[in-house]
Amino acid sequence: MRFTAWAVLLATLVLWSGNWIVARAVRDDISPGVATAGRLLIVALVLAPFVWRGLAAKLPRLSRRDWQVLWMLAFAGGGIHLALQWLGLHFTTATSATLYLSTAPIFIVLLAAPVLGEAIGARQWLGVAVSFCGVVLIGMRGEVTRLSFNIGDFCALLSMVFWGSYTVFLRLRRDALEVLEFIAMVCALGLVFMAPWVAAEYFIGMRIALNAAGAAAVLYSAIGSLLLAYAGWSYVVTRLGAARAGVTMHLMPAISVGLAALFLGERPYWFHFAGVALILAGVTLASTRARGAT
Repeated sequence: MRFTAWAVLLATLVLWSGNWIVARAVRDDISPGVATAGRLLIVALVLAPFVWRGLAAKLPRLSRRDWQVLWMLAFAGGGIHLALQWLGLHFTTATSATLYLSTAPIFIVLLAAPVLGEAIGARQWLGVAVSFCGVVLIGMRGEVTRLSFNIGDFCALLSMVFWGSYTVFLRLRRDALEVLEFIAMVCALGLVFMAPWVAAEYFIGMRIALNAAGAAAVLYSAIGSLLLAYAGWSYVVTRLGAARAGVTMHLMPAISVGLAALFLGERPYWFHFAGVALILAGVTLASTRARGAT
């Protein structure tokens, strides 16, 4: 059973990491907005038969605060987060973009202060500073004397800001929705926020029509990196524990770099390794202070 749990964990991390590789591979075949909206629509439709009775009974009983939190979660994690990933991968490599996954804990620390009232200590601020040195090193491709930052790297980094916001907003939930009901609602409400994005892509002439590669990418993103990966993660957490499973998330950048080299022919450079080392060092500093404060 323990071997099975670890095997499922590895498969889950590969599925999540693979989403970045797929997005980079089909960047000329589908627009970021259509890819994201398609993913949300597929997941919502797949879950609808299983959750509609529960939602019909529970939604009328949600308070105004519950709805506000759901809308915030849908905005931060329902669509914009992923659309920024797909947009960023039009301009930067998957190798660079996926390394920013390691910045998520830093943004959670920064956002938890104004939203949840959690204090940030001196050691955490040092961790933030060290991590952002790594971000700058990757974003400037190691040329720190040149004042330029790749727009694709900026989009990937901004997507982590949204993911950090989503994680913090989860702490505000008080509704009675079950997990699948909650996911279906985040996807449905996320489509509302993606509608203006898709409309903007249409008017500026981005590729809206799906070809085979684009359609396959959307299916992978919906079924593989969301539904199957989420089911695998739930299985792993119940058998290995949340703490042990959570630590393995830091393996995702390494897995993604390996997949990018294998399927996209991308080669990591010294600044990728140095940058992610600084980011992880900063995360360690910040999270150590957080644990010591509890």
